[in-house]
Amino acid sequence: MENMKAEVKLILAMLIFGSIGIFVKHINLPSLDIVVLRTLIGSAFLGLVFFFTNQSIESKVILKNLPLLICAGLVLGGNWVFLFEAYRYTSVSIATLLYYTAPVVVFLLSPLIFKEKMTLYKTLGIIITVVGMLIINSGGVNGKGGNLGMLYGLISALLYGLIMIINKLIKDLSGLESTFIQLLIAGVIMLSYALILAKGPLQLPRGLDLILVTIVGVVHTGLACYLYFSSMKELAGQTIAIMSYIDPASALIFSAIFLQERLSIYQIIGAFMILGGTAFSQKMEKKRAYISS
Repeated sequence: MENMKAEVKLILAMLIFGSIGIFVKHINLPSLDIVVLRTLIGSAFLGLVFFFTNQSIESKVILKNLPLLICAGLVLGGNWVFLFEAYRYTSVSIATLLYYTAPVVVFLLSPLIFKEKMTLYKTLGIIITVVGMLIINSGGVNGKGGNLGMLYGLISALLYGLIMIINKLIKDLSGLESTFIQLLIAGVIMLSYALILAKGPLQLPRGLDLILVTIVGVVHTGLACYLYFSSMKELAGQTIAIMSYIDPASALIFSAIFLQERLSIYQIIGAFMILGGTAFSQKMEKKRAYISS
């Protein structure tokens, strides 16, 4: 029963994550401003979760991980800025698929950082994913600035991969605790950048934009992160890995229904290769680790 509740939480989290592009696409604010508001609202929501559930975070643990948390917060903010820019210049579906090439970054850097071996399964997964990405690129992107949007999508994937690696280095903090601190740091850094370095003051949302930004901050950030990390305690790693693909799959479905975005047959093949390549390598690596243990 507990596992079923956890699975429902995880599915809801993935569906929420998968729908964010639909909302961001309709917010008439610069991507940087959306990220500032998202991180601040999301961290405030998680702060209330910790307060009402009587959870505490030890300051010593935060200080021990502070350099990594600051790096993660900075990369997290940049990651979302480039992802939201990708939504603007290309379709949500294409941006999402490129975003999910992030595991390739992790696979390539893990041998250097974690001294992990580059296995046959990882290599095959990388090759399949990269070929899928090239197929999507060769299929062309409709709309002005499509190539720029694809570039932004790839940069966001690179930063997403770096976030995965940095979080593997953070010790003694739960996923929810780490996310709360990183959101808070990202909010402070992005707000400082927006006020000091960026051109013009921070644009505050009004009307529909205010409603959409609030939903993105509360639902797509705070609530989704809470559901995601609270479900992880009850579920096996393989279940989490498999269900994580609900996010990009639902993003493709939502963008087709609500934004009338359509992938060509070649792009659909590329989509299966990107998602299938990462899923294959992750599944086979877990199987290999189980057999050898």
